[in-house]
Amino acid sequence: MGLVHAEIELINGADLVLARKYIIGEEEIKRMTVKALVDTGAKMMCVNENIQEILQFPLVVGRKERVELADGQIIACDVVAQVELRFKNRSAYCSAIVLPGDSEPLLGAIPLEEMDVLVNPQREELIVNPASPDMPFTRLPTIKPVRLDPEFIKSIFAKPAHRLSTTTFPPSYQNDRSRFFVQPE
Repeated sequence: MGLVHAEIELINGADLVLARKYIIGEEEIKRMTVKALVDTGAKMMCVNENIQEILQFPLVVGRKERVELADGQIIACDVVAQVELRFKNRSAYCSAIVLPGDSEPLLGAIPLEEMDVLVNPQREELIVNPASPDMPFTRLPTIKPVRLDPEFIKSIFAKPAHRLSTTTFPPSYQNDRSRFFVQPE
């Protein structure tokens, strides 16, 4: 199978919010169409510095991602938020890693899953899932409801509010914390 590329529209999600509040006009929303490499091995969307300079996605302060480039070099990259991307009748709202210079944009697994699109290896193209052509389909695992011991809940609320931050588990919960995790059936 060769490389698969897709034409996607990238939109500054912060601008969309401002336009919905009538603070800016529709024509002021920063957007562009790019040809991105569909990379099912990458977890996130990746844009380059040139795209970031044009679209001005909000920077996630204090967050960087360590990235291994194709040549084996490991670098730390900024992460931006409020990236809306569109492909055919699908859209995803995600964060993106900012790659250096004019690196090729990558469409990773998280936005691919969110849009419910598939790679067609025979035609070497990205397609909308034919099993759900009108809207994305998400399969969720069945989860059991979490039930807490009523006595434990009462003990939390019986303490003064200023002491809630120092609450410890009662002895019966010290060794069995598994009851606080949702388990699939």
